[in-house]
Amino acid sequence: MKRSIKSRISSAIFLIVLLTVVILSLLSNYFISKQFTDYISRQMDLKIQVIISSLGEQYNSMKEEWNLDYVQAIGMSSLYEGYIIKVYDDQHHTVWDAQAHDMSLCKVIMEDISERMRIQYPNLNGEFVSTDYDIRKGNVTIGTVSISYFGPFFLNDNELRFLNRLNTILVVIGLIAVAFSILAGHMIARRLSRPILSTVEAAKEIAGGNYGIRLNEESNTREVDMLTESINHLSINLQNQEKLRKQLTSDVAHELRTPISILQSHMEAMMDGVWQPTPERLQSCYNEAIRIGKLVSDLESLAKIEADNLKLVRTKIKLRELLEEILQSFEKQLDDKELLAEVTGPDITVYADKDRITQVIVNLLSNAIKYSGPGGRITFETVENDAQAGFFIWDQGQGIPGEELAYIFERFYRADKSRNRLTGGSGIGLAIVKAVVEAHGGSISVESKVNKGSCFKVLLPKIL
Repeated sequence: MKRSIKSRISSAIFLIVLLTVVILSLLSNYFISKQFTDYISRQMDLKIQVIISSLGEQYNSMKEEWNLDYVQAIGMSSLYEGYIIKVYDDQHHTVWDAQAHDMSLCKVIMEDISERMRIQYPNLNGEFVSTDYDIRKGNVTIGTVSISYFGPFFLNDNELRFLNRLNTILVVIGLIAVAFSILAGHMIARRLSRPILSTVEAAKEIAGGNYGIRLNEESNTREVDMLTESINHLSINLQNQEKLRKQLTSDVAHELRTPISILQSHMEAMMDGVWQPTPERLQSCYNEAIRIGKLVSDLESLAKIEADNLKLVRTKIKLRELLEEILQSFEKQLDDKELLAEVTGPDITVYADKDRITQVIVNLLSNAIKYSGPGGRITFETVENDAQAGFFIWDQGQGIPGEELAYIFERFYRADKSRNRLTGGSGIGLAIVKAVVEAHGGSISVESKVNKGSCFKVLLPKIL
């Protein structure tokens, strides 16, 4: 069963925090226990030294006798703390023995300590050990004390209580951290999943044909914002494509309707005997048929290029020479509109299909002449850089509105809405230009200002 992104993120955060808490708890418990046992061992050594020192103070060197009451007090105090002592004089005669004094109490204490350590440290394998220490007063040895204790270390009630409380605190902190991770994971997952779910819903709307939907929800996550922007961009592009598709259908119908209507009306008139089939009328019908054929031919050319069926015959072309040749062939059209034209820039060489690049140049130059007023100037400029070479064509014509620039390379799109079929072509020319340039692996772009003119930039890759 598939899970939602919200549950996956929540689970991931929970598992990460839980694993972190477990690892930290284990490490904390290990290091705290180690430090604590080291501390207990040092305290045991210190306690033994205190016992030895205290016993040494109970010997009267002048009288050479022990203060048995205080020795017994020290012994009983040590016994309750887990140390069973037996004191000898310098002749190794017994001064005081805890086990002889109260064997049952010693046994109870030993069993209590052993059971406590077995429960707390089951793998310790400790036992009671006895060690003899010299009792000194100044530089003179006055006796010996045998101290029995649970080794290598043991905990008294207070120490054990402290350690248990510390472990309890660690467990509570771990549980709090886990609870907080669940809450934080849920909140973070919900915050991350909300815009994603909105994006999913928007994508469904777009798939259903609602291209006008937009996502305005912002998040603090860069990737989510990028996804939202991508969906909005997709929606805008699909909306524009749908608009262009409908416009394409309308334009194709319009482009075909007029010549077909003319042909139909002329042929009906001649068939009904209203008109005589004179050469002039037949020529008019023939021109309309040619117009339809040219439109179909342009559509076929564009379809061939866009379907990757265009075979390019690449040769080395001296671009400046080609531009000058084409400009010379348009000399009459330029003179008719009193336009000045020139080619500038370095003499560069490109590796391309000459016929197709000529088609591109002719189309762009025809448009520049068509939309330039009398007395204007058209300039070709050859350009190159490390990776590309090509040309710019500048004109001083009527220009293209900024909102139209993104669509002028679409088939049948007309920036000049008032253009009729007599003053303009089929609207496929720039679409073919773009397709040819991109088939070469190049790019075409345009910059334009209304009533100032336009600049088309064609760049092709340098292929050695």
